[in-house]
Amino acid sequence: MSEMTDAFKKINKRERYKARLRPIDFFKEFETLDFENLQEADRYYLQDFGIYNAEFAEEDFTLRLRLPAGRITAKQSLSISKILEEYDLDLILTARAGMQISGLEAENILEIWKAVNATGLSTWQSFGDNIRNIVCDVYDDKGRYSKLKASDIVMDMQEFIIQNPPYVGMLPRRISVGISGNSANVTSLYANDLFFALALKDGSYGFNVFLGGKNTEVARCADIFLTPDQVLKFFKAFVETFNKHGSRASRARTRLFYLLKEIGLDTFKNYLHEAYEEEFVSAGERIIETGRFEIDEPLNDGSFSHCYESDFGRVSALELESISSLALKEEAEIRIGIDQNIYLLGLKTKLETLKSPKISNTIMACAGSEYCPFAFWNIKDETQYLPLEKIKEHQIHVGFSGCAKGCGRHRHVDIGLIGLKTNNFGAVEGGARVFIGAEHNRGDSVARQLFEMVPLPSLHKVVSLIITVFEKSPYKNFESYSTEILNHYSEEFLSLWFLLNLKTSQELELLPSDEVPSALLSFEQEKALLEKYFKNDKTLELIEDKFSLAISELSRELWTVEGQDPHYKPPIKRTYARGSI
Repeated sequence: MSEMTDAFKKINKRERYKARLRPIDFFKEFETLDFENLQEADRYYLQDFGIYNAEFAEEDFTLRLRLPAGRITAKQSLSISKILEEYDLDLILTARAGMQISGLEAENILEIWKAVNATGLSTWQSFGDNIRNIVCDVYDDKGRYSKLKASDIVMDMQEFIIQNPPYVGMLPRRISVGISGNSANVTSLYANDLFFALALKDGSYGFNVFLGGKNTEVARCADIFLTPDQVLKFFKAFVETFNKHGSRASRARTRLFYLLKEIGLDTFKNYLHEAYEEEFVSAGERIIETGRFEIDEPLNDGSFSHCYESDFGRVSALELESISSLALKEEAEIRIGIDQNIYLLGLKTKLETLKSPKISNTIMACAGSEYCPFAFWNIKDETQYLPLEKIKEHQIHVGFSGCAKGCGRHRHVDIGLIGLKTNNFGAVEGGARVFIGAEHNRGDSVARQLFEMVPLPSLHKVVSLIITVFEKSPYKNFESYSTEILNHYSEEFLSLWFLLNLKTSQELELLPSDEVPSALLSFEQEKALLEKYFKNDKTLELIEDKFSLAISELSRELWTVEGQDPHYKPPIKRTYARGSI
């Protein structure tokens, strides 16, 4: 008995609740809950049915909807808009192509939960230790890059996992799954725990398996190739394997990434093989390129799609109603992208009406402090102080997270930001940690840290400089520039290079590609470059055997002032105008 008790104590608190009562059994008492007096266990269990409530914000409820492959009918979308309007709620499009409704209260959460699920949409397993909303590219089976239809496979996977008693809230940790039959995607899918990437083997298209991605890590190639009709069986084997062998100890190390790190990819593949019961075929040739997507994109059948750019994930009830009504009138299909935008597919001509006033189609932002208790900043407002026109012109991918959890996927983009509070630079409201250079389309690397902290008054100037220096290069997209130029330098060199350019009001290009060595430059080579281009700057006197002291001193010199940037406005608690389009 003592040994059993000790073993029980070793699993984390959430696992102890699962051991006492399965979430599927908790659901039997769901409608009898007192939502004004929830216990800790109640909050855990409710996540498995799409309801989020934090103890330190007990009056606020959030409801998340699963939209497998980002699919929602025009009638369902119209119904959601009516619910938003009736209850005066806010809608956020998530980075998993789902919807998140905020502003619910204890007195109406159950009523709204029933109304949403009555539309034919599901809130099940959208939070908690579940297979989260399964995603593919928004142009699946329709766009010029499409080779295989993935959405049917997504629906099969959804049918297997949704409301399946052994898996409802019972996994060791959440699992994110993506699949792409496209040779180019609107947004990278390598942040998923499990990703099926388009590949070619023996003249036929299929999927290579990638494992262990998360918001700060890229998924690794498992050297497994699957034909389309093998994916569902493999998925079932994967879920069984992770459920059986995943860690249930410290919550900080229960993601698939840590399991692979602990036992190794080969051991995990052996476990997978036992569940799959067939021999694995080695990976094929991965088919991927960098695509450029227009707001009005031509489709394979001669029709058009239109990307309605959200307010960095926010969509008003009136906007959603107008989009839904137009889709019904035009007999168009609505899809939600993992870029947090709404797409209308099957339009007979390019859309001339219902144009969004926003510029956000390559910017991903987390929910922010207005909707998430963990975020430090109202990211959706701070994001607007970026050089949006330049970002749009070059289709630079930007990710903005409100905390280190990384829901804005700031490490899987060209330029990534984490909004944080700071008092390091005097009277400023806060700042952002800056990352650059992810090789995200191929999943080869995450972005590296450029600055530990940039105060918000200077953020526009810093990001503008990064883009201006990129414009001086011969590369047409930022990812190629990162591969061929940025990622040949150390993080510290790049930080000091951009700081010195800011100080001297220069916009010096980094070395042309034909002068950059094939390997990472040495410290001595980088120091020599700084001395060559900034030889009269006294900051260089602080450099001995590393750049860190010079970076620290120059950062304080440049940024310890009140914000004078004309693009900067102090963050405000904003009431979103639901009636605006």
